Amino acid sequence: MKQSLYTITENTQLTPSTWRMKLKGDVSAVTAPGQFIDIRLDEHFLRRPISVCDVEGCDDPAGAVTIIYKVLGQGTEEMTRLAPGAELDVLTGLGNGYDLNDAGERPLLIGGGVGIPPLYLAAKKLLQTANVKSVTVILGFNTAEEMYYVDEFKALGCEVVLATADGSFGTRGFVTDAFAELLERGAGFTHFYTCGPGPMLKAVYGKVYKEAGIRGQMSFEERMGCGFGACMGCSCKTVTGYKRICKDGPVLRTEELLW
Repeated sequence: MKQSLYTITENTQLTPSTWRMKLKGDVSAVTAPGQFIDIRLDEHFLRRPISVCDVEGCDDPAGAVTIIYKVLGQGTEEMTRLAPGAELDVLTGLGNGYDLNDAGERPLLIGGGVGIPPLYLAAKKLLQTANVKSVTVILGFNTAEEMYYVDEFKALGCEVVLATADGSFGTRGFVTDAFAELLERGAGFTHFYTCGPGPMLKAVYGKVYKEAGIRGQMSFEERMGCGFGACMGCSCKTVTGYKRICKDGPVLRTEELLW
């Protein structure tokens, strides 16, 4: 974990409720996709934990980290008003990220809503790995209006499959419905990585791991107090006892879960 001041270089609206922010500073503590940063906002006691979408210049004190955040409350709403040039107090290198060594030749990435950003960096790094032949990404949204980063995943070289709950684009339904369609086409995946809201993760666990027998790694979205394991507020029970999502996670393996 490292605490530094970062300068905002971009704060752009992507959808009616989703924004992208780029922060310039020391990103040397960001070592794996799936990690998150913790942002201090004036007049707010608790920091805002937000997953890392992309990182540039890992060995450069003047690197950059990209985050995507959704306006969910007063803190994130205030973030939308921050202009380029403003400075933020940020903790970086938080949490354990995805282990890409388990990917195999055909990894599958499954993301929903604001669980999509960490998968972008995972896809980017997976496609730079010699033994990975292809990366398929399933992205789930409520409506077509909420879709973002579809072209960015395609630009990396991923096969992108879309699902919307209202059927306004792609498969009508959820990411598990899109996964079922891929299986019908004979797609064979070697490992999966996912991030999203709790109900989505539980459905993916049942469909992809329990039914299809594909092992994977799941990144949990959880309310956090401190963000680095001191308050125990984000603990969850696993097969080996309680684990803190902020410090022992946010990524947990399917074999650890008690669903």
